[in-house]
Amino acid sequence: MSKLFSNYRIKDLELKNRIVMAPMCMYSADDDGKAKEWHELHYASRAVGGVGLIIQEATAVESRGRISSNDLGIWDDSQIEGLKKIAYTCRKYGAKMGIQLGHAGRKCEAENERIIAPSPVAFSDEYRVPNEMTKSEINEVIKAFQNAAERCVEIGYDIIEIHGAHGYLINEFLSPLTNNRTDEYGGSKENRARFLKEVVQAVRNVWPAEKPLLLRVSAEDYTEEGNHPEDLADLINLVKGEGVDLINVSSGGVVSIVPKTFQGYQVKFAEIIKEKTNLPVVAGGLIIEPHMAEEILQNERADLIYFGRVLLRNPYWSLHADNELSNIAIWPKQYERAKLRRR
Repeated sequence: MSKLFSNYRIKDLELKNRIVMAPMCMYSADDDGKAKEWHELHYASRAVGGVGLIIQEATAVESRGRISSNDLGIWDDSQIEGLKKIAYTCRKYGAKMGIQLGHAGRKCEAENERIIAPSPVAFSDEYRVPNEMTKSEINEVIKAFQNAAERCVEIGYDIIEIHGAHGYLINEFLSPLTNNRTDEYGGSKENRARFLKEVVQAVRNVWPAEKPLLLRVSAEDYTEEGNHPEDLADLINLVKGEGVDLINVSSGGVVSIVPKTFQGYQVKFAEIIKEKTNLPVVAGGLIIEPHMAEEILQNERADLIYFGRVLLRNPYWSLHADNELSNIAIWPKQYERAKLRRR
């Protein structure tokens, strides 16, 4: 029995397999942040293609939280209708549907926005120097996450992922490279985790207890003075008691260093996080071969596997993987004739 194609349950969420579509920005919305037909077709094709859990791209909790002017948003009730269409269609075709709630912080490149961050440190020479967040702004953003989570309940998502990775706002608070604050939100690990902790609390105040909450982290900053997997485990342990159920382990993005990459290059980070937090993890990082994904699960190095660019290249990767590993997945009846039969 293939473990990649086995069911997985966490709280009230039961997945038909352990294939997760990683959140990947499409940069295809208008300035109003509303979803378009493109988004619905894009995600629905992966649902038809057999993905167990789709995590919708980073969706901004406020206008100044967008990465670009063409990001999806969930800061206004007018954005609910388009997101409902995405979630409904994907669920109709067999996938469970998640959303990544995000805030770009100092990496916001949307036009006409006042960019904010824990400290006034630019990402690079090509980026503007952000404004250091006041206590009032910190509270505004926390409230924005809560309001977004309320809309997620109305829309009908199965899971929320809080984006704490890739050098965006929450990650900026967590990393000593970007957090130079001297108040209760900076300095020690306890203080650097405080913003995330309060975001989780705010989301959990409105997100049903029976629904899982996923946290995405960058486990490695790729510079000696930054965070490393053991540091992220410590930070996660400071906040997990507020209602975090699952960790999605990625890396990088705090500084403009491009790491050496290879198939599965981030899996070891996930193993460390899993061991030191006792939480289930989603692992990934250029995993393209079904047998590699199977090995990671069989050896209990991770609980789920996320796939990114390979699903952009091939929406039906999951069906091809089933042909190689199990031949047990239920294919769309319209595609049954293409399923390879083992003798």
